[in-house]
Amino acid sequence: MSALLILITFVMALCILPAAQAAPNPRYASIVIDTQSGAVLHAANADARRYPASLTKMMTLYLLFEALEDDTLSMDSRLPVSQHAAAKPPSKMGVRPGETVKVEDAINILVVKSANDVAAVVAEGLAGSESTFAGQMTDKARALGMMHTTFRNASGLPDDRQVTTARDMAILALRLMQDFPSYYPVFAKTEFTWQGRRYKGHNRLLDNYAGTDGLKTGYIRASGFNVATSAVHDGRRLLSVVMGGFTAQSRDAHMSELLDRGFARAESVAQGDWIAKADIYGDRLQATPTSDPAPTPADDPIRDLIAQAAYEHGDARTAAENAGAWAVQVGAFSDRTRARRQADQAAEFLPADLDGRVAVSSVQGDGGVFRAQLVDLEETQARRGCRQLAREGVDCVVVAMGAGQ
Repeated sequence: MSALLILITFVMALCILPAAQAAPNPRYASIVIDTQSGAVLHAANADARRYPASLTKMMTLYLLFEALEDDTLSMDSRLPVSQHAAAKPPSKMGVRPGETVKVEDAINILVVKSANDVAAVVAEGLAGSESTFAGQMTDKARALGMMHTTFRNASGLPDDRQVTTARDMAILALRLMQDFPSYYPVFAKTEFTWQGRRYKGHNRLLDNYAGTDGLKTGYIRASGFNVATSAVHDGRRLLSVVMGGFTAQSRDAHMSELLDRGFARAESVAQGDWIAKADIYGDRLQATPTSDPAPTPADDPIRDLIAQAAYEHGDARTAAENAGAWAVQVGAFSDRTRARRQADQAAEFLPADLDGRVAVSSVQGDGGVFRAQLVDLEETQARRGCRQLAREGVDCVVVAMGAGQ
């Protein structure tokens, strides 16, 4: 009988396990952007509050790079170690009160070793205290457009009030590239030598994903495994953030998958499609051309897409106020069949109550560009539908059927 009970228990466990594995990860968030255009190629929970962990050190480095640029510090400047800094928990270098750390060494340590004690050393060296520095970090975040980020320390050590989003971390990573191109290459380092000892990092993507040249990993128990990564294929750079991985290995595998899909999508776009995408800041839409045809005054598809994007943010709010006069556009293509297929696929993600009708229309009736749309929706339905599609990684824009249709 005991053997039978064991067998029954084992079978029940097998039945329950898939359901448990399928449960959503409450810490997960991700985003992939094209750094040249700022276009968002993928987003999942990108604006949900998350804990940054050691991705925080990207902002610590941003402010340190600023100090180097304005000559407040030099690479040879030495930063004193306080009791507060030396007491930080691991990961750490074990610096002791009264010692000093050269700025150049501090940069390598933060990037590769992600040492919490040296992050505090930098904070105190720049602002006098870590709490003051955290306020400066938050102020800088707001100035950069990171509207959902609050810093409470320079390292990313646990603090319930230190929060961010995947989008905000992508903005910070992008600004590090753009604002400090001479310092950005440090993020590609996988090891450094300090005081006669060689230290290796744990950003395995630098070795395992072709084209990766930065940026930073992070982990605390509350956040899961985070990473911000940039990679270049055939001259095109993508930047991606993944937060909440269960393990470093699964996080890296997922990041690799997101980058593969991002580069594939970017390549598809480059071959002739036209897609309207949300930009990295998420508060406006932009039309992303996939090629550069010569526009004509009578028919400019880019102008058409830009007009629709502008409408989304209030530039034509008087149009289509009546019910059923709204649509969700999920792409514009040079081929009608592809447009129809995209619309059909997008419709599968929408709740049944939206009851939108799939349609394909051509710009100015010339058949040159075909817009894939879900039509005959009320405004609230269209906006809700587009939000749902965005969560599924489908690019979309809400348009008024009376505005240039």
